[in-house]
This record gives sequence, structure tokens and C-alpha cells, in this order.
Amino acid sequence: MNVVALIDFDPATRAATGHRLVDPDAPHLRVTDLAATRGDGIFETASLVHGRVQALEAHLVRFGQSARMLDLPAPDVEVWRDAVLAVGEALTAGGVREGSIKFVLTRGVEGTGIPTGWAFGTASPDFTADRTEGVRIVLLDRGYRHDVVETSPWLLAGAKTLSYAINRAAVREAARRGADDVLFVSSDGYLLEGPTSTLVLRHGARLVTPRVDIGILAGTTQGDLFSWAESEGLETSYELLTPDDLERADAAWLVSSVRHVAPVRAVDGVDRPIDAELTARMNAALDARTD
Repeated sequence: MNVVALIDFDPATRAATGHRLVDPDAPHLRVTDLAATRGDGIFETASLVHGRVQALEAHLVRFGQSARMLDLPAPDVEVWRDAVLAVGEALTAGGVREGSIKFVLTRGVEGTGIPTGWAFGTASPDFTADRTEGVRIVLLDRGYRHDVVETSPWLLAGAKTLSYAINRAAVREAARRGADDVLFVSSDGYLLEGPTSTLVLRHGARLVTPRVDIGILAGTTQGDLFSWAESEGLETSYELLTPDDLERADAAWLVSSVRHVAPVRAVDGVDRPIDAELTARMNAALDARTD
């Protein structure tokens, strides 16, 4: 089942004025939209679990941050929130128990100056195997130093843009190497993020994740996970991490909005243990979120 809500914009002010649910099988995007011709836009993807859109406020905050980085009009939070929730309600009414809602803002049709926006909802794949058996990952050099956000802000490191060709190419490279997913490493040797995920490591009773000032996205799901972990008595920390930290970790996970927590069971072809009990508790806590 698919659901689409289009965002309406005032041509004079470029401000969002509301949303409307439309036929998901009808054409809605013009071929001259800069999303299609240049990938010039931003997006977020929120998880829908048992009728609840999860971490929506955090996604909306990050949506606004990405818009500022790309000099796009500031999204009207109320309009976008209403559109996403409407899509979630329609999916739930259609019997979807686990789904995803991707909401997108583009620079619009070239030459008009009027943005384009929509929210697209669909049922999620079955991630049971990823969440229980784990994923095999490879480390790939992203080609940037860890301080790229300071040295070269025009590269938009840390913005969630529609330009995902490199991320998809990295996943295909992982498949060629017999793996399921990727963890990027900076050219000067620091762990970054996956194409669609945040890294979390466990060292004893402490959970750590890479710092967010090194050109990576602040993970919305990882943020909720850390809040839960702290309530369970675990220490949490944001640090500069290296492949040695990953190798020494008692457990490692890739964390994302829709797949949630997937334990890492192999790195570059070398098997590693997974913490099945803690993984199950983490995923249960994420499923139970009310936001």
C-alpha cells in the first residue's frame, strides 16, 4: 500500500499552505523539477509502528537544518507535520503495521522559484533477519577528512540531501564484497556513518557513537536509543572513533529509522559476536516509542 500527500505552496511567497492526499499511482512530479534533474533537495524518513509516527519532531528539526544548509525556504513545521501524520493515518487505516514515511522538499521546477514537496508512505520490508541475525559490513573510505564540515562546508556534509548516488554505489560495492551494508571511514581514519544508518558501539556498560561535528547526520533513532539506554543505567558518549575502537567493541550496531537496530556480525569478512539480548531490548524500546 502506498500513500502520497502533496504540499501546496503559495506562488507569491513560496510558503507552504497545506497538503492534500492524492492518487499514489498518478504522475505528480514534472521532469524539469530540480529533484529529478539535479537531486537538488532534502528529505527525511520516519518510521510508522502500530499507528505511531516515531521521532517525528526530531526528523522535522533535522529537515529544517538541511534546508538551511541548502538555502531552501524554511519548512513550515505545522504543514509538514500534518502531512506526515495524515499519511501515517492512511497507512494505518489500510492495515500497515510497520511502514516508512519519506518527506521531501525540492527547489522546484527550474526557473520558477517555487518549491516542490511531498510525503510518501509505504509498508516496510521485513527486517526480522537484520534485527536478529545481524548484518555483514565493509569499511569504505568516504574520501573526506573528518573535519570536512569546517574546511569545505559547500560539500554539504551532514545535510540529508536527495543526492544519494554515492550512497547507493557504496551499497553495491558492499554486495560485490559479499556484505550487506557499509560503514564509511574518513580519509584520515575516523569512523563516520553508514549510507542510511548511525554506528553504535558497546564497551562494557557504555554505548558510544561518532561525534556529529565531523560531517555526519545526527541520528534521530540513535538519539532515542541513547535516552532509553541512560534510563537503563548505561553510560552514553559521542566520541572520535577509529576502526580499532570497532574491533575492540563488545558489540556493534547500525541504527536507522526504519530498520531500527541491526547488530554487526562481520566486518570486512571477519566474524564478530553479537549481543542478541541487548539488541532485542533495544528494538523493543524503539517499537514502544510514542512520538
